[in-house]
Formats: sequence, structure tokens, C-alpha cells
Amino acid sequence: MAGHSKWKQIKRKKAITDNKRAANWTKLIREITVAAKAGGGDPAGNPRLRLAIDTARAANMPNENIDRAIKKGTGELEGVNYEEITYEAYGPGGVAIMIESLTDNGNRTVADIRRWLSRNGGNLGTTGSVAWMFDRRGEITLDGDRYDEDTVTEAALEADALDVRSEEGTLTVLTEPTGLHAVQDALRAKGIEWESAELAMVPKNMVNVAGGEADTLVKLLELLEDLDDVQKVYTNADLDVDSLAEV
Repeated sequence: MAGHSKWKQIKRKKAITDNKRAANWTKLIREITVAAKAGGGDPAGNPRLRLAIDTARAANMPNENIDRAIKKGTGELEGVNYEEITYEAYGPGGVAIMIESLTDNGNRTVADIRRWLSRNGGNLGTTGSVAWMFDRRGEITLDGDRYDEDTVTEAALEADALDVRSEEGTLTVLTEPTGLHAVQDALRAKGIEWESAELAMVPKNMVNVAGGEADTLVKLLELLEDLDDVQKVYTNADLDVDSLAEV
């Protein structure tokens, strides 16, 4: 798992502009709407919605935006019907890429993804071509400089977390998908706050990418994440941050 969080670390170092924040809110609103449509508008009985709301609040989204998104999902307000589609791809250096989308036009989405892949040394794969290289996991990210690793590990493992990893000032707690909220509650009870929590695709093994290929890959990942229809992008690339032209 070493290197698994490198892409996240790179993103954290980049400035967050107002435009980026607005785009992130749009993606969060889509997730809230789809979660409410799939499991109802009560977060107490809908874990996916609870996670989406927590993430939105962490991104400083106003409550009225959250409430409106929920009502669109439950049908109380008119909304757009989104389809969940996951695309599998290969990037520079032969790395695997998983691209999760919520879209109202799958033809548009796949065309946009294919365009950026082809222009940046990648290509779209078939269903199942790279999914086997990842595990679905709950993932909680904490500031490793703020919290002691042993304290976090003890609290997390007591709540049946799978593992706690430390890398470059970041602590990452991994859980079973169904155990994410229990571990969050256990950390909260100990006064431990996290930077992010999500259901993620965690790579089983890493592929080292350095030099020019690493630069191209980072550009590709950013372009994919900037697409309106794309929610999340995961890769098994172990990026050599020191070799990047610009981080």
C-alpha cells in the first residue's frame, strides 16, 4: 500500500480556487441527490446519504444546498436523473485507472474520457480489465502531524478497522465498506477529527511511475477529475513526487 495516497497528497498541495470549490460542490450535490433517490432522504437510515452530507459539510456547503439536493433525490423537487457508470482505463506507464461518474448523458461522458485518455498516453479498457486490481474500502484520512499514530490505531482497530497506514504526514484508516461509519464514530468519541472520509477503490499493488510519464499521468488525472460528470478517479500509480516537474 505504500504510495497509495500520493495522488491525494499531490492534490492537497495545489491551491483550491473558487472555481474548483464550485465544481466540487456540483459533484457533491449530484452524489447527495443520487444517494437520496436510492435510499431515501433520511441520513439515519441511509449510510450513503449520511456520508455524502458529511462530505458536503466538510466542504462548507450551505445547508440549504444540501436540503435542496435531498429533495431533488426524493422527488419533492424536480431534478435530473443521473446514471452511475464506472469506467476502467490504462494510463501512462501502464497504470490502472478507475473513473466513477454520475451522468445524464453516458455518450457525452465516455467521449470526454476517451478524448483525454488518448491525448495523454492512456486508453479506455473493457469492463473488468482493471477493477480486479482494486478493493472497495472505507478510507479515512487524518493529519499525521496532529494525531499520534498509536492513538489513532488503537481507536480504529477497536472499532474493527482493517488497517492504519502512515505516510508523509498523513494517516489513512482503512475499513470494510460497511464499517466506515462505526470507525468514524469511534474516532469522534476519542476527539479525533479527520480531513476526509469516503468509500474508495484502494489498489492491491502499486506501479511505480516517474519522470515524464509521472508528469503526463498527473495532468491526465487532473483533466479527468475536472470533467463535470466525473465524481472520483483512482489509480494504482506510485508517483515519484520528487521527479515531477511541478507539484
